[in-house]
Amino acid sequence: MRFQKCLIDGVVEVFTEPHRDERGFFSRLYCPQAFADAGISFNSTQINLSGNRRAHTLRGMHFQNPPFAEAKLVRCLTGSAYDVVLDIRPGSNSFGRWQGFTLSAQEMNALFIPEGCAHGFLTLEDNTTLQYQMGRAYEPGHAKGICWDDAFFAIDWPHQPVVISDADRTWPAYTKEHKY
Repeated sequence: MRFQKCLIDGVVEVFTEPHRDERGFFSRLYCPQAFADAGISFNSTQINLSGNRRAHTLRGMHFQNPPFAEAKLVRCLTGSAYDVVLDIRPGSNSFGRWQGFTLSAQEMNALFIPEGCAHGFLTLEDNTTLQYQMGRAYEPGHAKGICWDDAFFAIDWPHQPVVISDADRTWPAYTKEHKY
């Protein structure tokens, strides 16, 4: 595994190093010791799947406030997605920054997202599936979000969404009163 720090404090892109032979390949996707050696404190407690039938399906920008904040490791199992991390931690050196990544099944890359960041993605292909390894079990009733096209953050999405849920369409714009 190879770890590459990103522009946002605590966000790390994770690259697998598959062993390939005549059978195909074998690769580690998650190893607590390798993460710890890279300075990432993360233990997966729950694994979720997000199946998306159509290209340009948008999900996000999601987060949960403490004490239910979630760190996550996101990976694309089929297809590809433009994955966005938004730092909403008021004391962070990278507060207000966002960064986008292309995650794909072909590249087998993943993204570690620390607590305190909002997260969303836009699928780039039909039949795109993302896997989320969560650092904390989901707590119903604590989901929060920020509007995906919030002018304060000005995320540059590669395409206009074609499919978006009513909940994701109606998240509020960011204000200084947003509490994280």
